[in-house]
Amino acid sequence: MTWNAFHHRGEILQTVIDTADLRLDGVLPMDLPGVPETFHDELDLIAALSLKWHARLSGNIERELMAQPLDLEAAITHAWSKSSQEAPGIRLIIDRYTESPSDPEMAAALGRAQEKEWLKLASAAGLASDESASAARAGERVSRNARIGAPVPTGSPNVDAVATPSLVDRIRAVLAA
Repeated sequence: MTWNAFHHRGEILQTVIDTADLRLDGVLPMDLPGVPETFHDELDLIAALSLKWHARLSGNIERELMAQPLDLEAAITHAWSKSSQEAPGIRLIIDRYTESPSDPEMAAALGRAQEKEWLKLASAAGLASDESASAARAGERVSRNARIGAPVPTGSPNVDAVATPSLVDRIRAVLAA
């Protein structure tokens, strides 16, 4: 792929993302100008969208873990929710085609991608350290909690915000006792 082709593909992909975010119907916008010439088929386009989704999710996971390192599961749930809010069109397309793939090849690819996402969520949330079926189920639970809007704590309590009594206040307390 040449440099110009790479940039053209990126521009078309951004147009697809913008259109998906406007439509919010979960349908791949294969009808847009340049899409059929740039992407071989629906699987090629959804693979590019999945890559965008996973890059955004990974970035949000890193930011959440830096901001909220004590409650890992809440941080990962919040990162998933934030990613979904930032890229609603991509998430709807991935969900729709995962549930109703257009062919067996897409079903296999999206099934693998979903399982890998669940494993990543479970690992980042500290719920698993392997690629077992139980790890995938733990990641699926994190994803499900993010989808239903499970309450997410805003972070650990700020220890500095607790008022420390002054020396005079402590002396008064001792004398009063």
